[in-house]
Amino acid sequence: MERGCFITFEGGEGAGKTTLIERLSADWTHAGRQVTLTREPGGVDIAEQIRNVILNVENTRMDGRTEALLYAAARRQHLVEKVLPALERGEIVLCDRFIDSSLAYQGHARGLGIDQVYSINRFAIDDMMPDVTVYLDLPPEVGLARISRDGQREQNRLDVEQLSFHRRVREGYLKLAEQFSNRIVTIDASGDSDNVYTRIKSQLEIRLRLGR
Repeated sequence: MERGCFITFEGGEGAGKTTLIERLSADWTHAGRQVTLTREPGGVDIAEQIRNVILNVENTRMDGRTEALLYAAARRQHLVEKVLPALERGEIVLCDRFIDSSLAYQGHARGLGIDQVYSINRFAIDDMMPDVTVYLDLPPEVGLARISRDGQREQNRLDVEQLSFHRRVREGYLKLAEQFSNRIVTIDASGDSDNVYTRIKSQLEIRLRLGR
């Protein structure tokens, strides 16, 4: 059986990843494709438990390295328990966040160093990288304003960081998008959600037709 395709979605807080990825999953499933929709940190029970620790708003004393290690641990469990089996079944895996989140948030924004955080994660993922990554680029001011207007979204520990932190996250993502331009597709997420979705779907369809 042919191996499936691993597609990850990245972006700052309020970029709209979750809504867009759910829409894409529904459309492709309706079209007859086998799709696994998942998220990080989480996706499986053990990783969800780690997620609760990482994002708990009361854990304000968490050290940056502790945070990076917890993300890597959750990522490992999720990868071996959910992502890899789905790929072996030939499915398309749509994942809300993956390694680039750690590189942007802990590596760049926390100042731990992108190379250092990548080293931690190489051990966790055993060099298993996405086939395609969609980065939804959005000024953090816009994303945080979206969150504040969304009464249904539960605020987590990263949401309450200073604006300067979220600006550094975006800087990190933009550096990664330039460094890994062969893998990362950058999409302007500031416009109408339907237009953003159309552009994402078009780019991914091209990638799938070309065999990634």
